[in-house]
Amino acid sequence: MARTLILGAVFRALGAYPSGWRYPGAHSNPLGDPAVLRATARAAEAAKLDYLFFGEWLATGPDLEFRDPDLLARLDPMSSIAFLAGVTKRIGLIATANSGYFDLYTLARQTASIDRLSGGRAGINIVTGADPRAAGNHGRGPGGAEPRYDEATEYLRALRLLWDSWEDDAFVRDRRTGRLIDPEKLHRTDAQGEFVSVTGPLNAARPVQGHLPIVHAGGSSRSRRLAAELADLALVAQPSLREAVAYRSELIAQSRAYGRTDDPRVITPILPVVAETTREAQEVFDDLLRLVPLDDGSPLAQSADFPANRSIRALSSVVGVPLGSPDLDDDVPLRVARRFADGGQRLLELVERRTGRRLGGERPVTYRQLLATHAVPAAAVVGSGAEVADHLQEWFEAGAVDGFNVLTPFLNGQFSAFTGLVVPELQRRGLFRTEYEGRTLREHLGLSTPANLHDSAAGGAAGRRRA
Repeated sequence: MARTLILGAVFRALGAYPSGWRYPGAHSNPLGDPAVLRATARAAEAAKLDYLFFGEWLATGPDLEFRDPDLLARLDPMSSIAFLAGVTKRIGLIATANSGYFDLYTLARQTASIDRLSGGRAGINIVTGADPRAAGNHGRGPGGAEPRYDEATEYLRALRLLWDSWEDDAFVRDRRTGRLIDPEKLHRTDAQGEFVSVTGPLNAARPVQGHLPIVHAGGSSRSRRLAAELADLALVAQPSLREAVAYRSELIAQSRAYGRTDDPRVITPILPVVAETTREAQEVFDDLLRLVPLDDGSPLAQSADFPANRSIRALSSVVGVPLGSPDLDDDVPLRVARRFADGGQRLLELVERRTGRRLGGERPVTYRQLLATHAVPAAAVVGSGAEVADHLQEWFEAGAVDGFNVLTPFLNGQFSAFTGLVVPELQRRGLFRTEYEGRTLREHLGLSTPANLHDSAAGGAAGRRRA
């Protein structure tokens, strides 16, 4: 069977671009998120996407208004996928949990239950981040990176043991003898480690999928080691095609060294800005840049939490040239741009490619576009449906990725543009399904169903285990 793209949609109600909520017609009210969630899930399922993905952020603060408004007040990921289990039929549903803060037994029980409720469509993304505010909200210190990864490794091993508490044929349901279960097929977990201690067994039946697909994000060597051993999906953003190809190759080799038969699928984020034509897509992105609040002397820019990287002074540092005090909407003169250092030249090229503006052209580059692009890094690909599909195809066929996490700059217009323009183009090229073939998330992702670690037929045995 030909290899095809994995496509997931990252749900961000206020958009994945900080100014997205300001775009005309975009969703902007967190109080209306449930209706938008339902509509987005149904649209993603109609487009035959593999899954909806819900990130997590366990704190809030006024600074997020400028940096990432979607994080200010958002729906809980686990609650969201439980809700969607009842309003969707085929699409996968992936929630995020932090191994440092989420009770292990509770997570095992919730995920096994949601997998049952959804008919085998749940997945779990395990993160290790230690934002100081999140740590404070959970009565913990931030800790170092290495211990957090060690903890996550123990956590994931124990999570799978808990899911395997019940063998698949443990429920004998013998009405004649009165025997409901075979007690020999219910197993204690007894996972003991430096960070994890859980006895089990789990009081929830084994998930439909056996083990939910495990997702892990990160590009560090320690993160890669965790993904190589335990993750089914590795979320990683590499700066270039060459580096992405190398990363995926190294990850697969490392996973096989652990004795794995299913290679982890490498997924990278993308923020597509799509329209019928290149020019229309560039105008959409140009508007998003225009709507990014910058240090222009306005009262908003005087806010205590306003980002320091949104001033002309910050831009001067990036381009390597003192820019003085121009108006943000002034054109960037050719004589100034020619003096830009390498960082400034790269920034200028990015603006020209994404907006269609040109130095000294009919639509000239202004300081506003340069500053907004610097202030808001984004994996943006701007163009027509065919042009965005070209980018996805290039990375996929080069062996850089197995698929993409699609970040929508705002809802619902840009998500509709992606599903209406990019997905059909990928389908025409034979790169993406036209109908669901499987029923579970593991089947969508091309993953085999894992045997129960205690499976009597496989000679498994219960016992005390190191997490």
